[in-house]
Amino acid sequence: MTTVAYQGERGSNSATAARALFPDGDELPCTGFEQALDAVSLGTADVAVIPVDNSAAGRVADVHHLLPESGLFIVGEYFLAIRFDLMGVPGATLDQVECVRSHVHALGQCRKLLREGGWRTLVSDDTAGSAREVAELGDARHAALAPPAAAGLYGLDVLRAGVEDDPDNTTRFVVLSREPGPWPGTDGPTVTSLFFCVRNIPSALYKALGGFASSGVNLTKIESYQMGAGLNPSRFYVEIEGHPDESRVALALQELRFFSSEVRILGVYPSHPHRRGERPA
Repeated sequence: MTTVAYQGERGSNSATAARALFPDGDELPCTGFEQALDAVSLGTADVAVIPVDNSAAGRVADVHHLLPESGLFIVGEYFLAIRFDLMGVPGATLDQVECVRSHVHALGQCRKLLREGGWRTLVSDDTAGSAREVAELGDARHAALAPPAAAGLYGLDVLRAGVEDDPDNTTRFVVLSREPGPWPGTDGPTVTSLFFCVRNIPSALYKALGGFASSGVNLTKIESYQMGAGLNPSRFYVEIEGHPDESRVALALQELRFFSSEVRILGVYPSHPHRRGERPA
C-alpha cells in the first residue's frame, strides 16, 4: 500500500487531493510542508501531495525553496476544485457567529462572506484543523471555513455552503517521490519542471531562456528566488510544455545549460487534463 504524506489534517483539501490520486493509499497527515517532504525523504512515506498554486491566492507552498534541497522529484500533478463551507457547532445559527477560523489562504479566498458578516477572523494552521478547533470549543460564536468533508468528520453543521469568492477556484497539487520514476513517452502532453542557476554574466537570464523562444517551447511558469545573503546569482524554477527527449526541448535545454552554472530536471510527468480546458474534479 502506498503511504501518502500531505500537509494538514484529515478533511483538508490536501487530504481530498491525496485520496483522489491514491484512493487505496495510507494517509500520513503532517503539520507542515517540510515535514511532508521529509517523510518521503526518510522513507516514512512513499509520496507527498503538495499544493503549489491557487487560482485566487497565487503560490501556496514555497516549493521552489523546498524542492531543490529535498532531493525529491515531481512525478505527477493534479488540479482540485476548491470549495469552502461555513460551519459551526450543532444548532448554531449565522446570527450567533462572532469569529471565523481558517487557514490564511482560505480566509483570503472567502473575503466576500467575511465582509458581509463583519466577523473577527483567527488564522489556523489548516482548514480542516479550524473545523476541529470549533468542534472542540463547542461555542456557537465560533465558526470555521473548511472543505465540505470536514463538517461530517468533526460533527459540525453547515451554516452556509459554497462560500468561496470564485466558483472556478482551483488549486494545483504536485506529487513528489524519492525516485524520478519512468518518464512518460513523447506522444502525449507532457510537463517538465526544472531548476537552474544562471552564470554571473551580463544578460545571462535573457540568453539562457532564448533557446526556449527560438525553439518554440512554451514556458508556463518561471519563478526567481535568492539563496543566501549577498549578490549571488538568482535561482529559477521553470515549468515548460514538452518532453526533454523532443528535439526542440533538447535544443532549448542545451542552450540553457550553456548559460547556467547548474541545471536540474525536477520532474517529467503527464500534463493534467485541466491544462487542456477540462474542469478539475
